[in-house]
Amino acid sequence: MFCDGNYLNLQNYGRIVKYNKLVRDKISEIIKQEGKTPIIRIADEEEYVLKLREKLHEEADEFAESHEVEELVDIMEVIYALAEQKGISYEELEKIRQRKANKKGIFAKRIILEEVDE
Repeated sequence: MFCDGNYLNLQNYGRIVKYNKLVRDKISEIIKQEGKTPIIRIADEEEYVLKLREKLHEEADEFAESHEVEELVDIMEVIYALAEQKGISYEELEKIRQRKANKKGIFAKRIILEEVDE
């Protein structure tokens, strides 16, 4: 048996891949269907928020690299979960987004702020 980074190789038993990250609710069942054994635990509230923030960065990085719409969906899912942790519903989040869009605009005009002469 030896450990190499995120992999723990067990002779005659296969390989253990360590993740220690938040995953979608059905991932452990999908792993089981693949004939593998997931080792999971349930995060407390503090860890959950921390892992959601980590997941937001992870998914944003994945989108920046792949440009896949699926990654945008993952980002949205994390945002909805973070909002829920703050007691904000999807509908309220959308209202806040609309207010901010009305006040400051959106990104449709592709404006790049180079500098401000004060």
